[in-house]
Order: sequence, then structure tokens, then C-alpha cells
Amino acid sequence: MIDDAGHGIRLATGDDTDPLAETLARAFDDDPVMSWLFTHPERRLRQNRRFFGLRLRQFMPQGDVYTTPDQAGAAIWATPGQWRLPMLTTLRMFAALAPAVGRRGTLAIRGMQRIEEAHPKAPHYYLAVLGTEPEQQGRGVGSALLQPVLEACDRDDVPAYLESSKERNVAFYTRHGFRVTEEIELPKGPPVWLMWREPRA
Repeated sequence: MIDDAGHGIRLATGDDTDPLAETLARAFDDDPVMSWLFTHPERRLRQNRRFFGLRLRQFMPQGDVYTTPDQAGAAIWATPGQWRLPMLTTLRMFAALAPAVGRRGTLAIRGMQRIEEAHPKAPHYYLAVLGTEPEQQGRGVGSALLQPVLEACDRDDVPAYLESSKERNVAFYTRHGFRVTEEIELPKGPPVWLMWREPRA
């Protein structure tokens, strides 16, 4: 799939997991929520890599994880009705991340619960993660990665939803049809913008 800007977009496979975890770790190195979750800057890249590796393995079986030929970015989507992971999967994720989070584990769980409780119940595609290599940002890669699922949303009349962890990204998502429905604050942490997109005719 080639978008209007010439970006090649393809479905990710299991072989992409480790390289894309590296890409997303760098993309989110300065992210306020990841900085709140993993407080030690010198360890954050490694901890991000582990976190995004888990997210890729969790959602890739649903078949809506997209990347570029050079693995310069990734969009991790959950299909309608599948955004909530099984309890066992969630517990395994927290167990794997516990050493990195340390004594702030309770705070992290409260924050994740706050985000989950605000998650819409109506059927929708859920953009769990969108990230691009820092040096590739601003070149249309993120927009291209969104297109396959947003086109499906418009074709099949299905809404989409995401949580933006950076205020400057709100305008980017707004250009793609999302609107802020709520702003929530993590416990002793940064704000998160909840955004909903109705399908376009």
C-alpha cells in the first residue's frame, strides 16, 4: 500500500516485533506518560523497548498493526470489541514491568485504571500506539500509518478512539478527524487527552 506521499505501508509480522519495539522506544523516549511510568531517564529506553515489545505481541494477533518497509514507525490498533486484553495477559504485563516501575507500581495501576474506566463502550477501532522514529517525524509517516484503518472506519461506518499523551499531538489527530472528548490527569502525573473519531461519509 502506497499513500499519496509515497510512503509504503504494510502489515507487521512477528519478525517486526523487536525492530519495532526499538523504534517505538525511541519515539516515546520523551513522552510525558512514559516518563511518568519509567522515571529513570538512563533506563527508560530499555524499559520502553520491553513495554512496546509486550504491546506488539499482545495486539499483533488481531491483524491491525502497520509499519513501513524500513520499520520507521508503527501503528498498533485493536479491532472493534477487542481493546480490553484478557486479565491474565494484563497481569503478565504488569508482572513483567514491575521491576522497572518499582515502588510506583500502585500509582501506575491507578493511572491505567483511570484510563481504562474512561474508555468508550461503543464498538470502535482503538489506536493503542502510534510512533515514528524521531528523525522521521514530520514527514508524513504517522499519517500514512493511520490510513489503512481510518479508511476501513469510513468504509464500514465504524468510529475510532485513542488517548494522546502529548498536547502537541492533539492538533495532528484533529486533522485526521478526531476530537477531544475529555482530558484526564494521571495520579501525580501528566494529563492525557481522550479523542474520538466519527466515520466520514
